[in-house]
Amino acid sequence: MKNQHLRNVLELCLSTLLISAAGVLGKYINMPAAVIIWWRACLALIILLLFCIYKKMDLKISSKKDKAIIFTSALFLGAHWVTYFYSIKVSNVSIGMLSLYTFPAITSILEPLIRKTPFNKTHLFLAILVLIGLYILVPELNFGNSSAKGVFWGLFSAILFSLRNIMLKDTSRSYDGKTVMIYQLFIVTLVVSPVLYFLDTSGIKTQYPYIIILALLSTAIGHSLFVKGLKNFSASTASIIMSTQPVYGIILAFIFLNEIPTMNTFIGGSLIISTVIIESIRSSKSK
Repeated sequence: MKNQHLRNVLELCLSTLLISAAGVLGKYINMPAAVIIWWRACLALIILLLFCIYKKMDLKISSKKDKAIIFTSALFLGAHWVTYFYSIKVSNVSIGMLSLYTFPAITSILEPLIRKTPFNKTHLFLAILVLIGLYILVPELNFGNSSAKGVFWGLFSAILFSLRNIMLKDTSRSYDGKTVMIYQLFIVTLVVSPVLYFLDTSGIKTQYPYIIILALLSTAIGHSLFVKGLKNFSASTASIIMSTQPVYGIILAFIFLNEIPTMNTFIGGSLIISTVIIESIRSSKSK
């Protein structure tokens, strides 16, 4: 039993590492953000689809309502990926990942508003922590500044990701995570495909090994392991472990991109990550 628990913990930690590598790959791959996302979604779709066919999994979506929710939330997912990668490209991996990781606090504020449930006053405290963290990341609100641009697009990406997760919360319980992901990847591939006619895609000739790594490791395997981890741990425990993503991302960026975080990044990032841990522990105790 202990060996199985250790294996489950290691799998969840591995999924966190693989998913966090997406930021470094997105910065490293020399192509426009939207083109990277098209290749990421398309290749990950093929990989997951072949796996599900091999396992003879049921890929049917039963109701029109569920189809509409999956379709709409997929649009948010695609926009989230594009804006996240753009945030990293205009700034750096540290800024992009830390800005994105405001999404747990954002979700805790948006969800009661959207679902019309009671608002918890603790969330106001968490929102203030996030704002302070963002201010420390970018003390000068000048959109000519690369850090300010990175925070803006990262924050916008976090809002889109929060909306996608809120929409999928109930629907995802009725289907296997890979089934939902296949439909969402198909929609993202279809919707983003027009960018191939307007943006330069010639870089794929030299970048395809990194695109394959992004699609296979960070998207297909990383997200599948995370979905599996949710079955073995509470969502709160999984969130706490996943909150180490920016830490992994910053370390990987230092190793592979030689990006050295500033003191502001460490201080602001610590506040943002703290909100994830506080909210995870708080929500766990309230269940």
